Amino acid sequence: MQIQLITMLALVTCLMLSACTPPQPANKITISGPFEPVNNDPASTGYMFTRMQVLETLVEVNNLGQLVPGLASSWKSNSDFTQWEFTLRADVHFHDGALMTANAVYKSLAVAFGKPTPFPKNIISDMEVTSDNTIAFTLNQSYRPFPSLLSNYTTAVVAPSSFGKFNRIKTLAGTGPYKISHFEPPHNISTTRFDNYWGEPAHIENVEYITGHRSETRALMVRTGQADIVYNLDPASVTMLRSNNNVNVFSDRIPRTTLIKLNSGHPFLTDVKVRQALSLALDRESIARGVMRTPNIAADQLFGPNIRQWHVQLTPDETLKKISAAQAKQQASDLLSDAGWALADDGYRYKDGARLALNMITYANRPELITIATAIQDQWAQIGVALSVHMENVSAIPSGHADGTLETALMARNFANIPDPLGIMLADFSTIKGGDWGPMNWRNDTVFSNLNLLSRTTNDETYNRLIESVMSEIRRDVPLIPVMYYVQQTATSNRLRNFSFDPYERSFRVSQMTIAPNQ
Repeated sequence: MQIQLITMLALVTCLMLSACTPPQPANKITISGPFEPVNNDPASTGYMFTRMQVLETLVEVNNLGQLVPGLASSWKSNSDFTQWEFTLRADVHFHDGALMTANAVYKSLAVAFGKPTPFPKNIISDMEVTSDNTIAFTLNQSYRPFPSLLSNYTTAVVAPSSFGKFNRIKTLAGTGPYKISHFEPPHNISTTRFDNYWGEPAHIENVEYITGHRSETRALMVRTGQADIVYNLDPASVTMLRSNNNVNVFSDRIPRTTLIKLNSGHPFLTDVKVRQALSLALDRESIARGVMRTPNIAADQLFGPNIRQWHVQLTPDETLKKISAAQAKQQASDLLSDAGWALADDGYRYKDGARLALNMITYANRPELITIATAIQDQWAQIGVALSVHMENVSAIPSGHADGTLETALMARNFANIPDPLGIMLADFSTIKGGDWGPMNWRNDTVFSNLNLLSRTTNDETYNRLIESVMSEIRRDVPLIPVMYYVQQTATSNRLRNFSFDPYERSFRVSQMTIAPNQ
């Protein structure tokens, strides 16, 4: 009965979409995803305006995660990484017609550094314009991955005319191949081609983004021709779309890992044996096949294989595949018993009169997370751990980290915000404070010390040795539990040509695409 109801609802939605929305104009494409552009401030919504190719950053990132020139044509540092100078591209214009100058970049970055960023701004002691086309930074410490910070969307360069009173964004003008023609937060961004773009001109004239909150709705939009690209599809929608001859489905590995965030300061989670047991109890391969319908994505460490230098080759004794799921479950049970958690007749574990019960929060932006959380709930129950799962807004995770109420959270952690993993590690793993999307109340002095050394070492052999030490300590100490590596599911209509997925999710790359003739 439930399946019939879902099918009926899907058919009704499909008919409504077909009946209420006219066909796409020949010079326009529509994109839909779960992302909500809440305002026009790069500090909070810059990720949408870089994806829509409205805004650009000084440093870009290629498919391999390597830093390449963006609005800066080159950069250099002194020997200890405390001073950096960036040379700007010539003849770059903002959407308002003004020329991009070093003073304009200075103004934009000065405002950006006064707002939230995913990296510690206090490492910058001084920023100055050193010539008409160069801008320099003096750091108060050695910081090897500094250029990667200037690839983050919060540092996107905007025109001076964008700022109003108190440096609030009034009208967003960037340098990208598309400029904003209409903005209706949090549901719509409409753009048109910027004909004075400094780089390769875009082929498609108009691009519209529409927020689609449900994966099924997005799938129906591309199926009925009301959208040309839809992102973040759930496994059921992917299966449905693969059988449609008018739709192309793309599955791409991205630098994102589904993780369980743990509050290591929680009375039940301070003991490393408990954290290790919770990790061992997960049958990751069953979740990958049964929930995600994608084999070989079980995560045995923090970073996936596409983040090459930080994905450490494990020994046979370290890999999760060395034992069966039944053996892992038994080892997890033994660890909990060793930690003093006794199994009672009700099937749950108790210690000093307290039941081993935890809360887990997750969010709807990634449609698979709630299903994965339910599977984790079942698997932990098999070793005597009671888990309550709560669906919240995505902001509940950083909020719970800040006020200390978070116990566990299931999240899809994006490691592309700062493409050099060292920047992420320094931000999240170098102090007991941790990070909103990293560890919480976790202390490991070896990791803290080695990360500090990594930020200033110039010797590649030492650098690689320190990485191996850091990742080994993290695997042993389990401040976060890796669950699976992420595969992005995207679908496009047949009218679209030259689709390319950006594994670092910085851009929708629409400027490279074309619309098929007579479409």
